[in-house]
Amino acid sequence: MVKDKVVEEIKKKAVNGKLPCPIARKLAKELSISYKEVGRAADELNIKITDCELGCF
Repeated sequence: MVKDKVVEEIKKKAVNGKLPCPIARKLAKELSISYKEVGRAADELNIKITDCELGCF
């Protein structure tokens, strides 16, 4: 299931409850999902997207 993979990858890549925007965007591209889906999964995990460059999250 895609959502499980997204959650798994966010947990792996997040540090101290934060996930940098460039990594979130790369993850979305790798999994062929929208930025919004990555953002939703991060929200559910209480992980904050940081260093946002484009205002996507």
